[in-house]
Amino acid sequence: MKVLILGYGIFLLGFTLFTYLFVDLNLIYMESIYTGFANHNRELVSIIYVVFISVFFLFYFFFLRNINQKILMNLIILSVVFLFLSYPAILSYDIFNYIFTAKILVWYQENPFIVMPIEFLGDPYLSFTHAANKVALYGPSWVIMTGLPYLLGFNNFIFTLFNLKLFVVAFYFGILYLIYKLTGKTENVAYFALSPLVLIETFVSGHNDVSMMFFAILSIYFLKKEKVYLALGFLIISIFIKYATIFLIPVFVYYIFQKIKKRKINWEKIYISSALLMLIVLLLSPIREEIYPWYGIWFLTFIALTNNKKLKILGFVLSFGLMLRYVPFMYLGTHFGITPLIKILATYTPIIGFLLYLLKDFKNISKKILRNENK
Repeated sequence: MKVLILGYGIFLLGFTLFTYLFVDLNLIYMESIYTGFANHNRELVSIIYVVFISVFFLFYFFFLRNINQKILMNLIILSVVFLFLSYPAILSYDIFNYIFTAKILVWYQENPFIVMPIEFLGDPYLSFTHAANKVALYGPSWVIMTGLPYLLGFNNFIFTLFNLKLFVVAFYFGILYLIYKLTGKTENVAYFALSPLVLIETFVSGHNDVSMMFFAILSIYFLKKEKVYLALGFLIISIFIKYATIFLIPVFVYYIFQKIKKRKINWEKIYISSALLMLIVLLLSPIREEIYPWYGIWFLTFIALTNNKKLKILGFVLSFGLMLRYVPFMYLGTHFGITPLIKILATYTPIIGFLLYLLKDFKNISKKILRNENK
């Protein structure tokens, strides 16, 4: 196992170095390390990325089958040490948007829900901020919270960038703590903690989804302690980060109904229902725009609380498919043409495969029942 953990560390170092091949030409604060390699060698970097992701999931699969508390701590430390230092915009530019929105609030003292980044002509951040022609894309909870890491960056872009990543990572550890408090099982913590999707979208890209899910799972934690008002308060904070967790309201309705009827609460049922509700939100995402890989954090958080093997298999295979959604753009350099079709195939093929697996399992169970009846 020690050799495997060492190999995992070397793998993470390799992936972290790989991310710096994607440094943006317009990112003036890192222009000294710009190579243009990713733009000029799309086929090669696409292949390398697929290999990295495949190996990452192989490590994940093996570790889940051989996990204990000591091994988990070592793997988390390795992930923090290497992936935190990675270049955040290999797969998404959202973190730059977070920073500019915080800058509008703190530095310019304007309302980012009314004023767009593009209105601050001459600001050096405009050259690499995407969606600069839109007002704040996230809720007030998130916009207000990001003011802290921006302030602690002392108007230095690099400090602010890694402060924001550190801020996001803090919520990751908060989720791990709550999963352990709710389940008491190392394997449940490991399911979320070591997920390649979670690690890349949190430690590399710095997406705010872990903050939304931290407050969502915190609300469940206090609900379990029968502190309903506190639980609702944290759910509201979660909703006003990215709105998706509004779909968890039926869970609270179920809890209140059971309490009124003085029935015992089935927490496994609540965890599974929460996971499925967040999966539904993810699958409905194309109504608004498209399914983004980091949305996988929504259902993985609750799957980690369950003891449902089939649901965990679904989370594993769907996560792999979601991470492959990056490949078409990485290879073709466009979001149009055949790219959307390939993304759809990457996302839904694992789901179809999982449903076929369930169908086969159902047929086997049916055959056993029939054989028993014939006896």
